[in-house]
Amino acid sequence: MENEVAPATAAVSLEQVETAARLLKGVIYKTPLLQNLGLSRTYEANVYLKREDLQVVRSYKIRGAYNKMATLPPIAGAREIVCASAGNHAQGVAYACHSLQLPGYIFMPANTPAQKVDKVRLFGKDQVEVVLTGNTFDEAFQAAKKFCDSRGSTFIHPFDDPAVVAGQATVGLEILKIATAPIDYCFMPIGGGGLASGVASVFKQMSPHTKLIGVQPEGAPSMHKAYYDRQHGALTQIDSFVDGAAVKCPGVLTYEICRELLDEIVLVPEGLVCQDLLKLYNEEGIVVEPAGVLSISALSQYKDEIKGKNVVCVVSGSNNDITRMEDIKERAMKYQGLKHYFMVTFNQRPGALRSFVNNVLLPEDDIIHFQYIKKNNKEKGPVFVGIEVKQPGDVEGIKARMLEEGFSFEYLNGKPDFLALLV
Repeated sequence: MENEVAPATAAVSLEQVETAARLLKGVIYKTPLLQNLGLSRTYEANVYLKREDLQVVRSYKIRGAYNKMATLPPIAGAREIVCASAGNHAQGVAYACHSLQLPGYIFMPANTPAQKVDKVRLFGKDQVEVVLTGNTFDEAFQAAKKFCDSRGSTFIHPFDDPAVVAGQATVGLEILKIATAPIDYCFMPIGGGGLASGVASVFKQMSPHTKLIGVQPEGAPSMHKAYYDRQHGALTQIDSFVDGAAVKCPGVLTYEICRELLDEIVLVPEGLVCQDLLKLYNEEGIVVEPAGVLSISALSQYKDEIKGKNVVCVVSGSNNDITRMEDIKERAMKYQGLKHYFMVTFNQRPGALRSFVNNVLLPEDDIIHFQYIKKNNKEKGPVFVGIEVKQPGDVEGIKARMLEEGFSFEYLNGKPDFLALLV
């Protein structure tokens, strides 16, 4: 249900952030702010990366979770921790539970990859019990809330909590204390908005001239929609590929702060995220998760604007499952226009397959998938074909030659749901 929210008056104070920084001392890493020479050269700017991918749990989430948990009242029941997460928040809460010696119950969907579950148990050690329940995050979230309410425990929200926002704000405090020159632009990924709310709160008080840009994936534009509609609400569905930023509904508190303090929120295509993720790995040796590269992927939209400026991109995390790399490469190549899929109907004549290979494809084109859909007559049935080309424009020649040779076809790249069933 959508509802109007009053203008923000709840940006966290510098005193709150400084207090959080003191609590986090010795618990987290003060991650470096490093100039990236490749990006700086590409954009003719001084581009610095705030490397939260190097954090103790490989994401900034530990900051907010620990700050919230370290400030809980000394009431026995309230010091039992409950959260729901399938990713970085779960690891941050688990680490904080062990550090503070607080018992924790972390609810995760039953289909969460074993690697992620094992990581949560590793960080939480004997203080954490992982509860696998439900088929989706929403189901796990509801189960966690019910469990929490029944026991009078404390639920640690991943973003919509002032203490969590204050913890995430320490990222901004570190940036401004490390920076040796005024920062003109700061790009931040947004899921639920905890990081952006915190960092923006610090910058508006310490560096008000800095332009603050939030970044979301095109498939999960919840804060973007709320920001420009000027109305808080939930999306009915999202693409969860950029899982670290795939949130259907931003926080009420975080929406208020982002609406008041951010200068803009932009969207980037998932394919561009994949392209930049692979480029960062291949050229820089930096391993990040899809959400971790969002801020970098936004730079191309500001190429002219940031020229000659000092720019910071917050790299939020590096908890990426190696088994996803093939999917990431696939999405990147489709985005670049180098991989194309068709359903081709072979005409009713002998030698149709030979004609397709010899007359439709160029020598440098590579067939990477070929599957007969109709099994009883291979020369006359529909065929699912995947083709890799050298240049993005080459696909138009393939389409034209198929028509010249009498092949009818359906281009599938724009039909991701259908394509997912075939690839």
